[in-house]
Amino acid sequence: MPRALITDIDGTLTDDRRRLSTEAVDELRRIIDAEIPVILASGNTLCFLDAFSHMIGTDGTIIAENGGVYRLGYLGEKHIAGDQEVCLAAYQKVVDELRPKGDDLRLFSSRYRDSDIAFSRDAPAALIKEILKDMPVEVIDTGFAIHLQIPGVTKGAAFEKLAAEMGLAPADFLAAGDSVNDVSMLKLGGISVVPANASPEAKEAADHVMERSFGEGTADALRKYL
Repeated sequence: MPRALITDIDGTLTDDRRRLSTEAVDELRRIIDAEIPVILASGNTLCFLDAFSHMIGTDGTIIAENGGVYRLGYLGEKHIAGDQEVCLAAYQKVVDELRPKGDDLRLFSSRYRDSDIAFSRDAPAALIKEILKDMPVEVIDTGFAIHLQIPGVTKGAAFEKLAAEMGLAPADFLAAGDSVNDVSMLKLGGISVVPANASPEAKEAADHVMERSFGEGTADALRKYL
């Protein structure tokens, strides 16, 4: 039986309209009230995760920006991985290439990001990868945004470091996610689960694919394994 939980948010704890699944939240709060450690892991920003942690009731242990930022508790040291300057240079190359063709990419939360760059999915990820094939960045399409990150900076890498700080091993965790950016942490968890809406890559990495989609599927997994 897992001793702790690491979970993605968008697509994993939400519904098909990106609203929080009340069913998943109820199960998450049951786990929190039982004093089971929880890591929230997202491609979103630290400030978003801080607000989410307060509203849900966790202790503020988070992984933000797909592993680019991580922290143990609200008062823990904020660790920043990666090199945002390299990511910004890569983003500018994409803009310079696409703007003359009429494509206009929108940056997301740029002033609040410390490690990666996230922007709108107005151009195919395959095209972005082709433009940046000679640059030292990873192109990650989460289904909600396209992220540029330094190779080796992943949710899984941050997960290993946080688990060690917590005195636990990744194998002690139930890991829940739904997208390609969750694969690294799903592979590390002692038990890994994805809802039915998960990407093919996430399903392949998981131990169990739930019958229901989105937060409802994750709620089923939390009930079963925690």
